[in-house]
Amino acid sequence: MQSIITDIPPLVDRGAAQQPGCGYFERFDIHAGVLRKVLAAALSRGGQDADLFFEHATSTMVALTDGAVNRASTGVELGMGVRVVVGDQVGYAYTEDLSIEALLSAARTAAEIASGGQARQPADLTPRHYADLYPSQRRWDAVGIQERAALVRAWEAQAFAQDPRIQKVQAYLMDGERVILVARPDGRLVQDHQPMTLGWVSCTAEQGDRKESAGYNIAARRGMEQYDGAVVGDRLVEQAVERTLFLLDAGSPPAGEMPVVLAPGASGILLHEAVGHGLEADFCRKGVSIYGGRLNQRVASEQVTIVDDGTMPGARGSINTDDEGNAPQRTVLVDKGKLCGFIHDEISARHFGVDPTGSGRRESFRQPPLPRMRVTFMENGPHPAEEIIASVKKGIYCETFANGQVQIGAGDFAFYMRHGWLIEDGKLTRPIKDANIIGNGPQALESVTMVGNDLKLDEGGWTCGKDGQGVPVGQGLPTALVSSLVVGGVG
Repeated sequence: MQSIITDIPPLVDRGAAQQPGCGYFERFDIHAGVLRKVLAAALSRGGQDADLFFEHATSTMVALTDGAVNRASTGVELGMGVRVVVGDQVGYAYTEDLSIEALLSAARTAAEIASGGQARQPADLTPRHYADLYPSQRRWDAVGIQERAALVRAWEAQAFAQDPRIQKVQAYLMDGERVILVARPDGRLVQDHQPMTLGWVSCTAEQGDRKESAGYNIAARRGMEQYDGAVVGDRLVEQAVERTLFLLDAGSPPAGEMPVVLAPGASGILLHEAVGHGLEADFCRKGVSIYGGRLNQRVASEQVTIVDDGTMPGARGSINTDDEGNAPQRTVLVDKGKLCGFIHDEISARHFGVDPTGSGRRESFRQPPLPRMRVTFMENGPHPAEEIIASVKKGIYCETFANGQVQIGAGDFAFYMRHGWLIEDGKLTRPIKDANIIGNGPQALESVTMVGNDLKLDEGGWTCGKDGQGVPVGQGLPTALVSSLVVGGVG
């Protein structure tokens, strides 16, 4: 093993991370008096609102290739970002130095960018406590490198043992611990400890002159207990092997416009990209989203209800608090086909005259928060999956997607389907792979004609990109029929 740091400094005292006051960050001499001084500096040029966001995070990765654990790394992030808001004007600055001088300098810089009136003093800080959606039994800072390495070796051995056609296996384990502290002029003081892990296995299989590769990953906001026992590891390896072998017999799909049945779970990425981003309220506030002027209008059939939820225990996209100090919510966006709400941070909520939805998120202390999805899914409908498939004369069934992109303004999207099936006369007949699925988000939503009763949340490690920031998210879908999308083969 190379480039391994074996002496990782402890990151989180679980008790301290949940205690009132500045708790964890008091080890860096951050206490209520310091926070009030920095907030006062942020408001010194007439800022209407402000926030301080402290972050300390560590991450570790151990990777296996060609039978050897040959890559490992750790990372540490520590700093504070300060945002000052005047109307739609935002001043932002950050520092990696937590001395009082550096904190005050960053606050004054942000205040210079967004200024507009008389200085004011922040209220006394009062800790707020929200439900803990991801308690960790085995913290990552207490897990040694050798235990991590043994885990990826076990995944490799299990994959090779499943089928002789498996010729190569890659595996890695990523984990992290993050503690944040948010302080606001209205007196809010919120602290949160956020664990995260992702296990990934990729296989290459050969059959005759054909070679294919595929993988599977499982992610969650949990500690090492995520991998205690064999359940998660078995599913991780079995799915990686199964998806790889599937491709050995898969062919190209027909091209053209046709009905598309979306499988439960991973197909939620289409919902996330084609619909979800258009419902993030900053796009609506700026007139960019095609959904911006359609609030309280029908946008889909009565079978369609879409939710963005930050309160699902252990889910990758769930949060105990958003990065503005607000509790997460279960936010209904489309209710029985009617557009009823957007995904809000504080700025967009103020613009629309509503409460924030606990969706203000940021990649790190270096960036300001934006309205972001958390776990986005379509609720169950009335139809069994078999009934939906049987209704299709000729089309395709999409099981997994590799990636996708969407134009927020027009709503046009393109997705890369990796695994699927041809549907002929209401039956799944032959495996297909590698197809582009092309359509328009609002049109696709209106073309959802049947929704299944088998909602599944995808367990993969999805990261959503927006304005250069990546945040962990989740998504899900029951089986759903879109009456018409364009299917294009990949040459």
